[in-house]
Order: sequence, then structure tokens, then C-alpha cells
Amino acid sequence: MIGLIFTLDYELYGDGSGNLKDLVLEPADILLEKFAEHSAPLVIFVEAAEFELIDKYKTDADIDLIQRQIGMAYKSGHEIGLHIHPQWYRATRNNERWIVDRSEYNLCRLADERIREIVKRAISYLRNILGDPNYAPVSFRAGNWLFQPTQPAARILYECGIRIDSSIFKGGQFKEYAVDYRRLPKNRYYWRFEEDVVKENAAGKMLEIPIYSRMVPFWQMITKKRLQFEKGKESGPIHNDKWRNIKKFLRLRYPKKLDFCRMTERELKEMIEEILKEDRKSASGYKPIVAIGHTKDLIDVGSVEFLLKYLFDNRIPVNTFRQIYNRLT
Repeated sequence: MIGLIFTLDYELYGDGSGNLKDLVLEPADILLEKFAEHSAPLVIFVEAAEFELIDKYKTDADIDLIQRQIGMAYKSGHEIGLHIHPQWYRATRNNERWIVDRSEYNLCRLADERIREIVKRAISYLRNILGDPNYAPVSFRAGNWLFQPTQPAARILYECGIRIDSSIFKGGQFKEYAVDYRRLPKNRYYWRFEEDVVKENAAGKMLEIPIYSRMVPFWQMITKKRLQFEKGKESGPIHNDKWRNIKKFLRLRYPKKLDFCRMTERELKEMIEEILKEDRKSASGYKPIVAIGHTKDLIDVGSVEFLLKYLFDNRIPVNTFRQIYNRLT
């Protein structure tokens, strides 16, 4: 049996470009409305660092509405997960532009105490805006999908209440940060880990539930819908510059994530049908399937509506990480 977990990265571009209304607030409003219509929950990975800095410097008048929206989503039963782009915490302003600290781009390569400081600061910020001093996130997604070297970050996250990571995906590789997810446990939808997130360890304290992806020929990634994103980001985040976007498609096979904002209706249906076909071959056990989306990527809500209806019609449950955690342990 499979179950879908919809995860939403709730954030601006990595360099702070864009505005909250267009890239976060309005897209999230649309998604929350559509999910409410189907009584389906979301896991909202709130990028705590950037919102705290925007609030501190008062650089966007809509930050109060953002905080209100997060609080309302939490009260409505959506899960608020922890998501951190650590380069934000030492960001500065220059000529009305953000200058992020690239030396802190990968949380996992920072010193123990710095990791602990960042994680606790982010959780504290979320507690404040949620108005819940007892809030403790159960799920985590690393900024920029960078979750290697896994220790000591995983140990510190566990100390802070995190039990599930969902940062990685099959075929992921970021050479400049020495991060490689190409060799994951075979035929596994989730696993425990300790020293390295890509290596299963039955005695590990944390669970990895990866973003679902399939390796496909590179040409399958060049769709009209995806090209719209690349065109729109030419002046966007540093790590998504034009050359890197071109270069990434030079791989013969590329990881295609189950992305409900970027994929077309046809792509979504084909991928879910492939998952169901695999499930029928081995129907025993529960198989969590993690889908990903970004508020800044929502340009076609029709695809989201299609997927939600498809899941409802086929009686495929939609859950949060918190709801399924005990089932997997």
C-alpha cells in the first residue's frame, strides 16, 4: 500500500530575490485552498532563517501576513517542518539587495556548536510565530538538499526533536559540495541511518524518507513547463544561474523528482501509475511516497488539482510525516 506525503518548500529564491506576495503568500493561499477542498494535509517546510531576517530588517511589508499564514496552516492541521538555508543567518543588506554568506551554504559542514545554534534559533523563531512554546518539528529538509556529511548534523537535529529527514533523492549529486545520493538502499521507500544518510543502519536513530524520484533520459526533463521555470530564474538565485541549469541537463540520465508544481498532468499520472504498478508486485507493507513542490514554482494549479483528484478517486491516502511516524517505527 502506498501513501502520498505532499511537502511544500515555503521560501523565496536562495539569494533573497523576489517578493513574499508573489513567490510565497499568494501561491500558498491557492495551494491551501485546494488541499482543504480535498481534506488533504500538507507538510510545509518553512524556511525559518530567511523569514527571521526579513522580519528583523523589515525588508518586505508582507512578512506579517506570512507569519499569519503559517500560523493558520498550523492550526488547520498542516504539519510545519523545519527547513533551513543557513547562508541567511549572516546575510547583510547592500543597496537594497541581500548578500548571503556563502561560507555557510552547507549546514552539515559547519562546526557542531554553529549547527546547534542555527537549529535551535530556527525552532525558536517558529515557536514564536506559531504561538506555541511546545512546538517541536518532527521532520527536516536541508537547505539546498545538502545533507552530507550527515554527522554531526543528524545527531543535533535528533537532540532537538527531529525524527525524520526528507532532504535527499535518488540520483542527486552536487559535486561542488561533495554531496552524492546516487547509491541509496535498493528498493527501499524509507530506512534508518546513522553516520551517512545514504547507508541503511537498523540501529540508527533517525528515519530517511527520500523525495521520490526516477532516473530518466535527460530529454524527458526538457518540457515546456520546466523551461518556463529556467527562463524565470535567469536573474534568480546564485546556485541556479543560467550556465548551471544548462550544464545539469548534459547528464545522460537525470533524477526526475515527483514535483507537483513542475510536472504536467501527464507526467504526474504516469509516475503515480508506475508507482502503483510496483506496489502491486509487492503489496505488503506501507510505502510512503514523498512529493515536493515550491511556492515560487506554482504556475499551473490545474496539475495540482488533477493529482489530488486522481489520488482521491483511486483511494490513495495523503498523510503527513507526523501522522505516519509511529507506523514506520
